[in-house]
Amino acid sequence: MVKRCIALVAVVGLAAVGIGGTAVAEPSAEGAGRIDRQVVQQALDEMTRTGAQGVQVRITDGRHQFTARSGTARVDSSRPVPTDGRFRVGSITKTFVSTVVLQLVGEGKVDLDAPVQRYLPGLLPAGDRITVRNLLQHTSGLYSYSSALPLTPDGFLGIRYKTWTPAELVALSTARPLDFEPGTDWRYSNTNYVVAGLLVEKVTGRPYEVAVAQRVLRPLGLGSTSVPGTRTEVPGPHAHGYVRAGGEVVDITEINPSVAYAAGEMVSTTADLDRFVDALLDGRLLRPEQQRELTSTLPFSNGYGLGFEATELPCGVTVWGHGGSIPGYNSLMVSTPDTKTRLTASLTSAPDPGEVAGLQEMLNEVFC
Repeated sequence: MVKRCIALVAVVGLAAVGIGGTAVAEPSAEGAGRIDRQVVQQALDEMTRTGAQGVQVRITDGRHQFTARSGTARVDSSRPVPTDGRFRVGSITKTFVSTVVLQLVGEGKVDLDAPVQRYLPGLLPAGDRITVRNLLQHTSGLYSYSSALPLTPDGFLGIRYKTWTPAELVALSTARPLDFEPGTDWRYSNTNYVVAGLLVEKVTGRPYEVAVAQRVLRPLGLGSTSVPGTRTEVPGPHAHGYVRAGGEVVDITEINPSVAYAAGEMVSTTADLDRFVDALLDGRLLRPEQQRELTSTLPFSNGYGLGFEATELPCGVTVWGHGGSIPGYNSLMVSTPDTKTRLTASLTSAPDPGEVAGLQEMLNEVFC
């Protein structure tokens, strides 16, 4: 339900309905840059041919930046995907939340290696053994609450408008035993960031979305990024995502995102995500010590730092970022460590399942 795109390229649960698109130039320095935009466009068209209803991408190549798109904004319309469209970013939300927690660490308000019990007494049965770092790095052993949800299209339709409290989501997790002893292994768990969101609220005394807005969105001018809470609609221009349930095509764009909370509820645009990852990797949001922690990995953490992950592409280039998936939308935010080359993207789901192709080819063209 709310997950990263494994290794940043495993976008799944999409199906093929789409038409060819066109690249849309952004203001840039004179010249075309090193990236072949035709290759990018061919990759996008392959995505909509094999597994996505629509796709939009923003690519930064040094001083050059451009957007491109393919597919349609709706199944019953020829209107193209808006290149400035809003979309649900899924687990990219985790990077925003981790950034806020690390800011609190830098201010001395949170100890990264303190047990969660210090800040949220009684919330977790193993709260005396699970540290804040364990939460951010997915080494807590907490069972992922989303694994207990009905996530087939028919099942999810039954809960799409339900309002969930964070306590309810945590309870789904703590009803199960730990997957492993905290700090001894790595497993991606949405529960970790539900708890991280609650920790931010306890430390700051305000809802976590207020901290995200005050500490990240407003300073960076991310006016198209929001934390929707229980609001079901995607605000502003956007493409729609679909599933097939009970033999019918269902528009799944509207959901109550409280089911994702701090693990994956946010809405953004490719432009805002590009600005965010640029600022984060440039060290404009964190102090030097916390910047190092952000990208510190463990031998068994699969390249995952603290809400941010490294992936080595087949050509040997390493990129940092995060992916996300939530019903209707798959998203991607990646950059080279020096931020000179960046890519942010959103894919909307077509009615029938399928394996999307073309994403690896696009990454190769952009980063290799």
